[in-house]
Amino acid sequence: MKKTEKKKSISKKQQQETLKLTIDSLDRDGIGLAPYENKIAVVQGAFPGETVIAEVEHTGRTHIFTRLRRILRNSQQRTTNVACKLEQDCLGCPLISMKYSDQLLFKQQRVAEALRQQGLLENIQVPAVLPSDPPFGYRASAKLAFSRNREKVFIGLYKRGTHDVIDCPECPVHSPLINKIAAVVRDEVQRQNISVYNSRHQRGLLRYLIVRVSPYSGKALVTFVCNFRDLQQLPKLAKWLMRKVPEVIGVHQNINSSSGNVILGERTMKLQGLPDLIETIGDIRLRIAPEAFFQINTVQAARIYALVRQWAQLGQQDTAIDLYCGIGGIALHLAKDAGQVEGIESFAGAVRNATENSHLNDLRNCHFFAGDAAEELQKRSGQKPPTLITVNPPRKGCSPELLEILLQLQPEQMIYVSCDPDSLSRDLKTLTANNYRIKQLQPVDMFPQTAHIETVVQLKRTGE
Repeated sequence: MKKTEKKKSISKKQQQETLKLTIDSLDRDGIGLAPYENKIAVVQGAFPGETVIAEVEHTGRTHIFTRLRRILRNSQQRTTNVACKLEQDCLGCPLISMKYSDQLLFKQQRVAEALRQQGLLENIQVPAVLPSDPPFGYRASAKLAFSRNREKVFIGLYKRGTHDVIDCPECPVHSPLINKIAAVVRDEVQRQNISVYNSRHQRGLLRYLIVRVSPYSGKALVTFVCNFRDLQQLPKLAKWLMRKVPEVIGVHQNINSSSGNVILGERTMKLQGLPDLIETIGDIRLRIAPEAFFQINTVQAARIYALVRQWAQLGQQDTAIDLYCGIGGIALHLAKDAGQVEGIESFAGAVRNATENSHLNDLRNCHFFAGDAAEELQKRSGQKPPTLITVNPPRKGCSPELLEILLQLQPEQMIYVSCDPDSLSRDLKTLTANNYRIKQLQPVDMFPQTAHIETVVQLKRTGE
């Protein structure tokens, strides 16, 4: 007698709910939004005017988070070229399927809207965004996570909100050399069966692969971020990598045994090759250490530095202070014209790099100091105010304490370089309410395929 076959039942969890949505706007991150039953549905990769089918992944109190499954009606903003097959998995480039001209228009409107919300748009015209050329392959640095799925090694980016690594073998925004290095490392780590860090068990060696390339020289610097120090497998891997990819001029090991989300630890040691990467931006040469921060789009960084120098119009009688100076990019460009330039940066390693860079460029009129921007500026409050103060703060903008000290010093002009239109507009509102006016403003597309936008603003003192 045959056994009765049981019919397989499908649970509610297996039956993923889908919604038919019409996208009416993009949020600040460039992600599509659609009203649905008194909530907002969030659909990455969908653009205004499109009708889509989206699969529900999570429902919150006010928002429904979904995954784009099918487009029923295309927007005219959508490109016909599929630039990345991992768009819906990686989630790192929400505008990658939008025509580049429309990306630039979206970012221009993003800056204008932030200014309007602070009541600053009445006397300001936001010019067209300076485009990035090229809009792909522009990233000169990448911080990629390691993971292992059974025997297969993944090197890529975390899926948003998780510790799941999306393997990115051919990322279209990374420099081709970064993709080449990652592919070679992936194959060799898998072949040698080198252990990969598991965040759940906090075991394993390799945590991150950091690659910085110089588009000018075509060379690269590689850093392996490790859970513990290894002097057996990694030196061999470093030698093999430099033989396999001759463009790699140095390999380092950074030790990070913490359980948090910070990528770099405090100790970095050279395994093979050179200690730093030399990059050329305009007519300035920059020595970049493995742990130093520098702009990922060197072509656009050069345009920003040139713009700041052009707007500043400094002479030998003028002085300048560059806040959040990093390794000295802006300060060194200003030192080409000014009598004296000071740079202030909280990260001591970057200050060492900046000092080395002043010597590298034979600019003896440029000096760098480590410390908090507000505290260091306060020390100079009794001195003659500089002709110019430049600020290039993190995304959160300037602190109220720093803005207060800036207004006390009353430099003749300020140039503000911002990576966030909202914090920029907030700070501009404070400055323009206290003897400063916006003379000119220029958005620069540092990060094509994303919603991020860099903005440079010149402010002039109006007097009493």
